[in-house]
Amino acid sequence: MTNSYDVLVIGAGFAGVTAARELSHRGRSVLVLEARDRLGGRTWVDHQLGLDLEMGGTWVHWLQPHVWAEITRYGIEITQSPPAEQAYWHAGGTVRHGSADELLVKLDPGMIATLADSRDYFDRPYEPFLRDNLDDFDQQTVLDRIAALNLPPDEDELVRGMWALNFNAPPQVAGLTQALRWCSAASGSWQLLFEACATYKLKHGTRSLINAMAADTDAEIRLHSAVNSVTRTATGVDVRTASGQRFTARDVIVTLPMNALSGIEFEPGLSALKQAAAAEGQASRGVKTWVKVRGEVDPCYLLGGPDLPLTFAQPEYKVDGDTVFVAFGPDGIRVRPDDVDAVAKAIAVWRPDFDVIDVAGHDWVGDPYSRETWPMLRPGQLRQLRDLQQPEGGLHIAGSGYGTGWAGFIDGAIESGLRTARRLIAGGAPA
Repeated sequence: MTNSYDVLVIGAGFAGVTAARELSHRGRSVLVLEARDRLGGRTWVDHQLGLDLEMGGTWVHWLQPHVWAEITRYGIEITQSPPAEQAYWHAGGTVRHGSADELLVKLDPGMIATLADSRDYFDRPYEPFLRDNLDDFDQQTVLDRIAALNLPPDEDELVRGMWALNFNAPPQVAGLTQALRWCSAASGSWQLLFEACATYKLKHGTRSLINAMAADTDAEIRLHSAVNSVTRTATGVDVRTASGQRFTARDVIVTLPMNALSGIEFEPGLSALKQAAAAEGQASRGVKTWVKVRGEVDPCYLLGGPDLPLTFAQPEYKVDGDTVFVAFGPDGIRVRPDDVDAVAKAIAVWRPDFDVIDVAGHDWVGDPYSRETWPMLRPGQLRQLRDLQQPEGGLHIAGSGYGTGWAGFIDGAIESGLRTARRLIAGGAPA
């Protein structure tokens, strides 16, 4: 049996649900096919370690206009991660201890210098292709920029560690233009960027927002519906699922992450640049893990260089007299999020006195529907991004990694979903 719709949306994360809502509000018949058993994509609240924990995307900020508009629209409450008072930083093989402000002051010169020209190249963050001389510049890595600064060794190591945290990947595979775009969106301030990355979150979890958005659409949403193939025809698109179902529509919006695009067979194939992007994959292949430590620990930052298994951690919750940290590392192979011994060893770099009771997390890199953590571009991929945003007949790609502003955040997913829906509502005119 063939089921026909105006638009098919593959993926029920924030980009897919946003596009479905906008299109259904304009009278389009929309079907959303989601491979998982839940909404949210790479945002997912799971009950672990005695708490409801964000396994994926978490933080939001009023600097991010699209997600903040949705928070306002649905009356979603926010809360704050505990402000750090102390800091422990590992550099030169030694751990130092001081106030959180001391660590930020130590990072300040290197971070400012790394991002000094962010507003020169991306003075309008939502128009990243405004300059026509970016191809050569886009080949640079964040490590290239840091190496040219000749920072003192300890500062150099910590700045590299900060960018390993931001990219969830080593700085040698981190595209400099991605870093500059983020900083420009944060009004050129690295400290505002840091605040946006890990300070404010949704009080009742990301599911509170995605559920509110999904409830506000007339689109049909089907879970457990992995898509195998997308075929463009003379009249539209033909989509087939792993279970053998077939659907047709005038247009299809594919919201899979870049690293997961190869999981669908496209006929005809995607453009050469899209295929190159999917084959290379974006940068982030790290780990996010939740770490339960015995006893109550005062709010603090743990920061180290990019060669450590974990580069950053901060306490988020206290439960039953114990403390739950969130921690990140740039290589998901070195430390698995559920490996208690490996995580405990990594945390001991800063605090060997911590007694790690348990850990929890999700292997996003091993997840066939993501194959990456949050999306961060490699050197040279800004040109590919421009092509990824362009439709091919009735095929459109949307998602956080394809956003123009806060790509890599929930905001980027919502922006991309809005942009794609607007293009379809306008009858195919460029967004």
